Amino acid sequence: MTDSREKALALARGAVDARLAACAQVGGPVASVYWWEGATETDEEWQVVFKTVGGRYEELEAYIKGVHDYDTPEIIATAVVRGSAEYLAWVAEETAVAGD
Repeated sequence: MTDSREKALALARGAVDARLAACAQVGGPVASVYWWEGATETDEEWQVVFKTVGGRYEELEAYIKGVHDYDTPEIIATAVVRGSAEYLAWVAEETAVAGD
């Protein structure tokens, strides 16, 4: 999540350009209600969902932490239980490290 569409698009483009994600989807705005520093906050935010492989997770996390302006950006990984073989192969191909 981030506080503007422009920041979300920049996060998405940076990860895809670096081949840390095969694609990224930006959605929003969404209303976020959360507890932060002793108070309930409500903000409008934009969500970025990155599509990558497990082997690139740590690099993707480091990228997000390095460029994100939140103190604690929301970074979670969701396991893919199933997916089309063609799509999963495309994600793997687009995020492959040279020499893999």
